[in-house]
Formats: sequence, C-alpha cells, structure tokens
Amino acid sequence: MAKAESTGKKVSSAASKVLQSKSASAAEKSVAASALTQSKTKKEETSPAVAAKASKILQDPKASKAAKSVAASTLTQKTKKK
Repeated sequence: MAKAESTGKKVSSAASKVLQSKSASAAEKSVAASALTQSKTKKEETSPAVAAKASKILQDPKASKAAKSVAASTLTQKTKKK
C-alpha cells in the first residue's frame, strides 16, 4: 500500500531542474522522474530500485542540492517494511 504522500511544488520544481540539467547523472534523473510521477497522485510509491538510487545520491558529496532534495522526498514516499 502506498503512503499518503505526494511530491510538493518545491520538490517538483527541483526535479524539473534535475531532469533538464546536462550534468545530472542517470540515477539523479531517474529519481527526479519518479518524484514527478508522484507529484499528482498519492497512489504511487517509490520502487526499491529508485529508493536505492536516492540513497546513493544523498551520500554523494558531488550531488547537487536539488538532486539531494528530490532524493530525500522520493525516499519519504517509499513504503516501509514492517
């Protein structure tokens, strides 16, 4: 079951910037695309593969502030295992 959260306007804007960036990695763009998918609905959830990419982005000192913001938001929308 998906968490009842969706991507906010600030994070959606950051995700858009990441997708348009020529210097963003494929992982950053993948996470940004996932965040944008979740911006209009509360029924979507972050897949384990995207969550793993988001986690790596948060640990990467070279990742941009926008990419880290998007990654953090994406991780909050992952269903937690019990």
